[in-house]
Amino acid sequence: MDWKLAIGLIIPGLMTGVGALPALFARNVKRKGLDMMLGFSAGIMLAATGFSLIIPSIEAGGDNLLKAVLVTAFGILCGTGLIDLVDRVAPHEHLLNKHHAGMTTESLKKIWLFVIAITIHNIPEGMAVGVGFGSGDIAHGLPIAVGIGLQNMPEGLAVAFALMKANYKTKTAFWIAVLTGVIEPVMAFAGYGLVKLFAPALPFILALAAGAMLFVIVDEVIPETHGGGNERAASYSMILGFIIMMILDVTLG
Repeated sequence: MDWKLAIGLIIPGLMTGVGALPALFARNVKRKGLDMMLGFSAGIMLAATGFSLIIPSIEAGGDNLLKAVLVTAFGILCGTGLIDLVDRVAPHEHLLNKHHAGMTTESLKKIWLFVIAITIHNIPEGMAVGVGFGSGDIAHGLPIAVGIGLQNMPEGLAVAFALMKANYKTKTAFWIAVLTGVIEPVMAFAGYGLVKLFAPALPFILALAAGAMLFVIVDEVIPETHGGGNERAASYSMILGFIIMMILDVTLG
């Protein structure tokens, strides 16, 4: 494997830690700011799903357009079901939508469930990066890697601040946030290897990653941004993220 490709598979996951860096210098961030950052992330993920996974899946499906669309649709449904299963097996809470008067044992439990949730979210994201590069065209993988890397940053910040509110030391909170992104490079290499082993199944695998991403966006990220009274700001941030990712995809691709 080319070292540049390996870097492309690894860096997006590390951006979770980059996003957590401000936590080393600031003690808090307003809820509105977090909602806007997560909304921006949702827009990036949505554009990456459409332009870098679903469209390439259909294009790789051959000349029979109806067959290609049906394969892509089936892959999306399978990806949605897969990440839904993972989500159910590892249940968690939406931390930002919970308000705790004191830091009780139950509160700490919910914070750690939130950390698990962020880790779960990184599974389809890492897979999407790996599948993008595994398609054999770096133009497919690069926009996804850039987009996923950008959207990982607010997630890392959210994890760090959540742990700091639970009275964890700043450095400890930062390194835990970094660790939540470790699963992403692992899944990126897995997605890359999956495509290389089953090249004829590329359309389905691309769609599988797309379905997993769509589920995370709709079921997790967007609802998370609409529970603190900042729905309009989060929505505009999402549209901005979508536009920026669309431009990146077209220019980088």
